[in-house]
Amino acid sequence: MPAAPNYCGRTRREFLHQLGGGFGSVALTGLLSGDGFFGSSAKASEAAAGLAPGLHHAPKAKSVIFLFMYGGPSHMDTFDYKPEMVGRDGQTVAVKTFGRGGKKNEGRIVEPRWKFKPYGECGKMVSDLFPHVGECVDDIAFLHSMTAESPIHGSAMLMMNSGQLLSGSPAMGSWVNYGLGTENENLPGFVVMLDPSGGPISGAKNWSSGYMPSKLQGTTFRTAAGSQPIYNLKSDRLSPEAQRAVIDAINERNRDHLAGDGLTGGRGPNSDLNARIASYELAYKMQTAAPEAVDLSQETEETHRLYGTDNKQTEDFGRRCLVARRLVERGVRFVQLYAGGHHNDNNWDAHGDLEDNHNKHAGRTDKPVAALLKDLKRRGLLDETLVVWGGEFGRQPTAEYAKGSGRDHNSFGFTMWMAGGGIKGGVSVGSTDELGSRAVDQPMHVKRLHATVLHQLGLNPNRLTYFHAGLDRKLTGVGETEPIAEII
Repeated sequence: MPAAPNYCGRTRREFLHQLGGGFGSVALTGLLSGDGFFGSSAKASEAAAGLAPGLHHAPKAKSVIFLFMYGGPSHMDTFDYKPEMVGRDGQTVAVKTFGRGGKKNEGRIVEPRWKFKPYGECGKMVSDLFPHVGECVDDIAFLHSMTAESPIHGSAMLMMNSGQLLSGSPAMGSWVNYGLGTENENLPGFVVMLDPSGGPISGAKNWSSGYMPSKLQGTTFRTAAGSQPIYNLKSDRLSPEAQRAVIDAINERNRDHLAGDGLTGGRGPNSDLNARIASYELAYKMQTAAPEAVDLSQETEETHRLYGTDNKQTEDFGRRCLVARRLVERGVRFVQLYAGGHHNDNNWDAHGDLEDNHNKHAGRTDKPVAALLKDLKRRGLLDETLVVWGGEFGRQPTAEYAKGSGRDHNSFGFTMWMAGGGIKGGVSVGSTDELGSRAVDQPMHVKRLHATVLHQLGLNPNRLTYFHAGLDRKLTGVGETEPIAEII
């Protein structure tokens, strides 16, 4: 059994009380994630020590920004052009659907509510919902035949984030940091920025490290002007000098414990204890690094206009996209932004009024997303930053109810896109049928998206494993999963 936690002669309660609640709770998870430490397998110990298994091939990307459109945007109203639906509004057709409302064999067509027009040299057809993103299509690879295993938000989100329908598995950001380690010792390797309306269904399970060490889980950042990026990051009782002295004293005691006290033999190599020491250091360093990373006063007026932070509609998502760029500049491996939160029309889940819902959410995100792509490109960062856009599933071509334009969930076929990080621009792969009800050409499971992300980062998705409960686990599951070669 591992030795009891060392809190310099204090109980955990006494120790935390003296620190005055200082340091972010997530930043200290390497220290406080359970008195049983992290597990005994060699691979778990390597991860706890911050050691990467190593690259499998030359990487194209160094970091990932995942723009998660929570709720499920409608593909046939955004990027999957379906001219066959135009003029057929209200027609009843035989089409099998499966969503929140259960299984149906026919439905009333909801004609796309927005016009499409071609953009870029590739001539990609894009809805009027996304005129700014349309300007970037020559840098984007569209995946029109994505499929998922669940039409229910909770399990579909877990599948998109962790590759599994059930909770308890590490998120993609955790896998990335396990595989690559960190490039910045002052910031978390996996950062999550939520919508101001609230978090998504299942909450922190979507950025959990699962059976991996807690230090690999996502750290939620707040980005509102004037706010602390992480709750309780700074102590309100100790000066920086006093905190430094406390950290030094704690780390000295832990190093003595590692080496032995002269009377007893040292513990020898112990990655778990090393991880505790490193967690203290990270928490202390983050007190300066995290506020600086979200300090947008350093950005030019032109940059703020580009992201739309000067406009009430786009201000929030614009700020978060701009912070995402600043984080990858500083070596953060994986950044996830949620557009939409909570329930009902606070996210893209358009069961009622499709037009009102999608006008709202596209209006909030179109300009900031395009700004992120343009800003990364002009700074020379797009080549090494992989940007992913999409939700947990798409929406059906037929109405959910007898009246109205609302669409139910669709996991049989939907659209996501990727840009940067060695991805081909101006291409579209796969297709759904003429109504967009299901993938018919090159259906691509969510796991192939995951495999592509890992591949672009220099990791073989079929070799990146973590030993847990007697098995070598993978983000992409048991079988072999190939990246989407057409966009690489």
